[in-house]
Amino acid sequence: MHSAFTILDWSVFSAYFLVLTLTSVILSRTKIKSTRDYFVGGNTVPMFAVAISVLATSQSAATFLGGPEYSYGKDLTFLGFYFSAFLAVVFVAKVLIPRFYAINAVTVYELLEKRYGTKAKKQAGVMFLIGRLFASGARLYIGALAISMILFLDISPLHVAISIAILMLGALAYAYYGGVKSVIFSDIIQAVTYIGAGIAVLIYLYMSIGADFETISATLQTDNKLKLLDFSMTGGFSVWALLGGWLLLNIAAYGLDQDMTQRALTCKNAKEAQSSLMMSIYLTIPVAILFLCIGLLLYLFYQHPELSHLNTEVVQKFDGEKITIFMYYILHEMPEGMRGLVTVGAVAAALSSSNSVLGAMSSVAIEDLYKPWKMQQGITDEMYFVKAGRNAVLLFAVALSAMAMLSYYWQRYTELPLLSFALGVMAFAYTGLLGVFGAAIFTKRGNATTVPLALLGGFMTVLLLQPYVLGELIDVKLGFAWQILAGTVVAFGVMMMGKSEQVAVSSEQ
Repeated sequence: MHSAFTILDWSVFSAYFLVLTLTSVILSRTKIKSTRDYFVGGNTVPMFAVAISVLATSQSAATFLGGPEYSYGKDLTFLGFYFSAFLAVVFVAKVLIPRFYAINAVTVYELLEKRYGTKAKKQAGVMFLIGRLFASGARLYIGALAISMILFLDISPLHVAISIAILMLGALAYAYYGGVKSVIFSDIIQAVTYIGAGIAVLIYLYMSIGADFETISATLQTDNKLKLLDFSMTGGFSVWALLGGWLLLNIAAYGLDQDMTQRALTCKNAKEAQSSLMMSIYLTIPVAILFLCIGLLLYLFYQHPELSHLNTEVVQKFDGEKITIFMYYILHEMPEGMRGLVTVGAVAAALSSSNSVLGAMSSVAIEDLYKPWKMQQGITDEMYFVKAGRNAVLLFAVALSAMAMLSYYWQRYTELPLLSFALGVMAFAYTGLLGVFGAAIFTKRGNATTVPLALLGGFMTVLLLQPYVLGELIDVKLGFAWQILAGTVVAFGVMMMGKSEQVAVSSEQ
């Protein structure tokens, strides 16, 4: 087994996993007496911890490596996505959070139960589970691919599988016994780790370039790399797209996706939950700027040899796989010690999203699907459902790992765009959820019949607009933000076709 790691790198890597082991043992001692304790921490999690956890959950290995890639190839307009997220978080905090706490929700889809009945809650829950299986499985694959490249200098099936196992075992160490409270506190460790790694890389890159700040700024300005706003209608991260589809996507991500919103449901009350969400976005924007700045310095490092004194052709390929510029830099330029630190940063970013999704998927499967069914049979013992929740965590860990390996083989041996589909499928599902929740909150229209039609209508609209579907038939290229907007409009329109009906939740359970 070959590795680019030196003894120093392995020391850093080992120290990190020692910290993971010790903290997982400590956090697993959390007393769990009910599913509310397991899934929402008994509503006792401190506001600041929740804020850090939301920050960590919003990141992944894909964003750890992808942020620098965007600013390296383009400019700073991607920063607008986070200002769009800021507006979305304000909306979620003011409109959705009070409604979730008013019904003492464990999952966000319980709100639909109050409006359209138990079937609506279950249908939204199933949509979430399917979307998350694809999207988080694909994200797990991306994280494992990066770790395999750095640790083993290849992406063979065995080494990718080992990398997936590393991530899943790390996630299970927190999610299985301690539930969401353990995950939230572990997210603080992951956030500090990958942000610390990012800061270390930024400092090292700045010193490697050997130019003063004024020269760096002037060069970037001359090359139009500091552009913040795009007023074109081409989509991407233009101002119009940010206020349209991207805003809707962020509302769904922060308010309708159990993966993210579960953290906000662990606070003592709605006011603390609102504050935690606002604090999380205040912290997220500087982190986004950090990784975009790494991309700008990588641009100077590779595209301006007069500054870096490095004259080399950059080929962003590894064993046939396209890699990001940050990954290229890690593989070719990173000194010993730093490589271990950045690997730990990538693992931390991947872990922060992996452990959160296990708890989120388990909470929806148990609270929205399994528990109501078993309670009809007279089973009410809370520890029975806690055990079921832990079994669900194991089940979803296996399912996500299988999805990650499927992504690997599909990406390597077929021409079909499974990875693009898998990464986007949760956003496809968001459109239906946005339409249904929009109708539930702002209108008196819609019923149990229109809910599944709206969920399917939104999903299919975005799927059909993908370049690998409709683009294969006609020359139509619609930006992803506009696709989200179109899907949401279709889903909302379907809901408007249904008349309001009297809902008797208890009878449907």
